[in-house]
This record gives sequence, structure tokens and C-alpha cells, in this order.
Amino acid sequence: MAKISGNALDELVNAGIITTDTADSIRAYYRGKSHQTQNRLFLAFGILGALLVGLGIILIIAHNWDDLPRTIKTGLAFLPLVFSQLFCGYVLWKKAGERTFRESAATLLFLSVGACISLISQIYHIPGNLGNFLLTWMVLCLPLIYVMRSSTASLLYIMGITWYVCEVCYWGYPRKESYWYWLLLAAAIPHYYLLIKQQTSRNFLHFHHWFLPLSVIISLGTLATDQEHWMVWAYFSLCCSLYLIGGLPYFEDRKLWSNGYLVLGSLGMLIMLLIFSFEEFWEDLVKEKWEGMETLLSPDFIVMTQVLTMTAGLFYYRNKVRSTSSFDPVDLLFIVFGIIFLSGLVSVPIPIILVNLLVLGLGVHYTRKGALNDHLGVLNYGLIIITSLIACRFFDTDLSFVLRGVMFVVVGLGFFGVNYYMLQKRKQMSDGV
Repeated sequence: MAKISGNALDELVNAGIITTDTADSIRAYYRGKSHQTQNRLFLAFGILGALLVGLGIILIIAHNWDDLPRTIKTGLAFLPLVFSQLFCGYVLWKKAGERTFRESAATLLFLSVGACISLISQIYHIPGNLGNFLLTWMVLCLPLIYVMRSSTASLLYIMGITWYVCEVCYWGYPRKESYWYWLLLAAAIPHYYLLIKQQTSRNFLHFHHWFLPLSVIISLGTLATDQEHWMVWAYFSLCCSLYLIGGLPYFEDRKLWSNGYLVLGSLGMLIMLLIFSFEEFWEDLVKEKWEGMETLLSPDFIVMTQVLTMTAGLFYYRNKVRSTSSFDPVDLLFIVFGIIFLSGLVSVPIPIILVNLLVLGLGVHYTRKGALNDHLGVLNYGLIIITSLIACRFFDTDLSFVLRGVMFVVVGLGFFGVNYYMLQKRKQMSDGV
């Protein structure tokens, strides 16, 4: 709704439509909205300014670095760190209640710590690798999250530990264990919990709703060992868990863009099902052998069991706190996929057929749900699922190009027809009001 001008309010008061008190309340409301917008802009530019200052200092020093003696290099390495700590001290003393100053100071100190470590290592030729550098940096900056009560530091920290676990487990050689990542991630959870309870900075909270699940999705694969086929079930169960979390009552009244759990969980399940609709995965899976206790005690199987148990617990809790009429059949996908996965250990054709039917069922479910709830986004998501399935079959079937073309034309007409019907339905409803 557009902002109401002062003249328009005066006109409404003079016409007797609203009272003077109501007009004053409306003015106060929009003044508050304007103040909130200004605060958000000030906060965003404060954080951006801290990032630019930190990067600018690094570039200035780097330009003349080779011509400087070692003593001056050491002093310059510590200078941003000392300045940032003094700035943080000043903020805690004088500006502790102002979020913009806290976030800006914490961001500057976070970058200064990383710059100081890397510069000192370069000056004195201290041996090490990127993984150790990232680990040291994140451990040193962890207290910043709580001392400065900084959500920017928390987001940078989550990105840093995710980079660390990818470096040591995916990109580095020899590969190392990823247990440090899970401990560091757990250390950031209390701040996330406080954000949820206090609801003081919604934008930062929304970013955490995306960063945390995305970090876990990226990092779960680092737990795989020599029986990584069990991690497939673990990954699908994780996506189901995220979907279940995104469907809790806490997220009911929130916009979709702020619910990273629901979006990442739904897309994760869909992408995995589309991948598993091809026969290559199942041909490799059927070759895997059950090795008794060795399989049961393998890290992959244990991780899969733990994630599956978590998903089952979330399924029970989610359906306990909501009415039976709002039951979502998608919640049961972790059970359905488990049955399909186990059947794939025995036979190839059956799971392929079941996965294709499951994807088709998902598309029909979301299309129907969107039509019933008059939600074009959900409806088109269902149509996109069906189109994606047809596109996948386009590349691995012996159908003629004419028949494939007809299939795409039919789906395209379906997109147009269903959306046109929904828009006409909305127009009729609005005209009837």
C-alpha cells in the first residue's frame, strides 16, 4: 500500500471519514516505518563501509609491501588489528546499544584477524596450509559473535567454517577428518537461538535461515568414507528434515524467501529424485554388497541412521503440533525413498519406475495444491516438476523427436492454460467482491 500523504489525511479528517486521533496514529505509524528503513540502510552501509575500509587497508599495504623492511611490515600487520580492537572497545563502552556500530566494528575486527595471521605467516615464512589458517582464524573470531553480539560476524563465521571443511575434506590432500567443523558449527548455534527468541534483527535472522542449512548440506558429504552409497539416503533424509523444519508453526506466517529450510529441503529432494530417475545410479548401487557388522559399524551407515532418526523425530513433532487436516504427504518422502533405496540394492528396474512415479506424483500434488489454494507459485512449481521429469526422459528414451516435441508442446499449453484459468478465476472473484 502506498504511503498516505498528510494532505490526504487532512482531507479524510475534514470529510469525517476518520478522526483526528486516527490520523495522528497513521502519521506516527509511517514515521516509525521510515525510521526503521533509515536504520536498516545505515546498518547496511555501516557493514559495507567496514568491509571496504578493511579491504582498502589491505590493498594499500600490499601495493608497497615488497619495499618495506620486516619491522615495518610486522607493525603494519598488527596495525589494523589493534585499531579494530580499540574500535570494538569504544563501541562496547559508548555505543553498546547501537547495532550499526557493533556490526561494523565486529566486521572490521573479523577481517583484521585474518589479514594479521596471513601477513605474519608471510613475513616470517611460517609453514602451514589454507585449512590450518582458516581453522585458526575462525577459532579466534568465534568470541566476536558473543562479545559484540554481532550477526554479521556469525554469518562470516559460518561461511568461514564451511570453507574450512571444504578445503580439508573435499579439495585438500591428504583428506582430513571434519569433526572440527561440527564442533565449530555447534558453537554458533546459541547466537542463532538468541536471534530466534529475541526477533530483534529479522534480516539477519532470515540470512541465518539460509546460511545454516546450506552449510550443513555442503558439509554432510565430508563424513563419507568407503561405503558412501549410504550417504545418499542420509542426504535425502537431511533434505526431508529441512523440509519438515520449514513446515513448523514458527515459519507459517513468514514469507517463502525467508524460509531457507523449506526451499532448500524441497529443491534438494527434487534434484536428488530427478538424478535417481536415471538408471546409472541404480546400476552402481545394485553392485554394492551387504557386509554384515562391517556395514553396520561403518561411519556412513551410522551417519545415515542418525540423520534418519532425526528426520523421524521431526516428522513426529511436526505432525503432533498441527491439525490432521493440514497433513502434507511430502512429509512421508523419507520413508518412501528409504523403501525405494533398499529395493535398489536388489533390483534395477523397480526403483527407476518408482522414482519416476514419485516425481510425477509430486508434480501433480503441488499443481493440485496450488490450484486449491489459489497460489500461482505452488501451482507453477508443480508444473515445473512435471516438465523437469519430461525433460529428463527426453535424454534417455527411444522416443522419436516428433513425439518428444509433442510432449513439450502439451506441457507448454498446460502451463499457459492452467495459469490463464487461475488468473481468470481471481479476476472473477475480485469483480464479485
